[in-house]
Amino acid sequence: MLPPIVHHPDYDACFADGHRFPMRKYARLMEVLCERRLVDESSLHRPGLPADEMLALAHDADYVAQVVSSTVPPAIEREIGFPVDDRVSRRARLATSGTMLAARLALEHGVACNTAGGSHHARRSQGAGFCTFNDVAVAANALLAERLVEHILVVDLDVHQGDGTAEMLEGERRVFTFSMHAANNYPVRKARSGLDIALPDGMADQAYLERLAEVLPALEGHVRPDIVFYNAGVDPHADDRLGRLALTDEGLRRRDEAVIGHFRRLGVAVCGVIGGGYDRDIDALAARHAILFETAAAFG
Repeated sequence: MLPPIVHHPDYDACFADGHRFPMRKYARLMEVLCERRLVDESSLHRPGLPADEMLALAHDADYVAQVVSSTVPPAIEREIGFPVDDRVSRRARLATSGTMLAARLALEHGVACNTAGGSHHARRSQGAGFCTFNDVAVAANALLAERLVEHILVVDLDVHQGDGTAEMLEGERRVFTFSMHAANNYPVRKARSGLDIALPDGMADQAYLERLAEVLPALEGHVRPDIVFYNAGVDPHADDRLGRLALTDEGLRRRDEAVIGHFRRLGVAVCGVIGGGYDRDIDALAARHAILFETAAAFG
């Protein structure tokens, strides 16, 4: 049986070709999942728009209202990296709702993935770094508010530090945030996660995987989670335009197997989100993101 996959066609806000943010990857990823028979009618789930009150569990109500009405101030739009028009507003809300739905499905089925999400630079009062709403922070707060879980772990392996997630969840003792990222990459000013591991430029598969293998068991000393939010960004890849590490496709696969396998063997639910990936080759990029879903299927 295939694990649940959450997707909406409007995850693609239809940016022009050549935009710095490769928006077309979302639609192409879904095509790849269908081609590889990783999704079928019974496993596919579509999110609806979330209530503003749900988004305000993590974000300031004024900022939520700005995004919903497409009136985000130009200064904040510049930090995000694109205008927040009606399509971007809808996409941001749907992607956040998608991660919330995937988390609930993961609690039921053991593992579930969203074909978007991982917008970890968005902060309480604004977006940044191609991130409008912080879907993981919203979903974590929603699960806690609904008393569906008692403890949560965020494992963020995007090449960029999960600064927004760390800041937004820092005061929540029931959530532990872990980020392993390139030291010399965006953001310049790092936040403080529960645990940060900053990696040197050019780190390749073997060294990366050895470091990850050391830290995964150690996380049990910090938290015994009911669910893990796993940001499986593929921008640590050697060919990524915005990364500074040197992982291969096989390295990404072994990384995902290490994370999902570790927590599933412990009986912990895993909610996967795709995070960053900025290769101009959309086919290659979508294929890398598909590794998360292949791995989830293997452990589902």
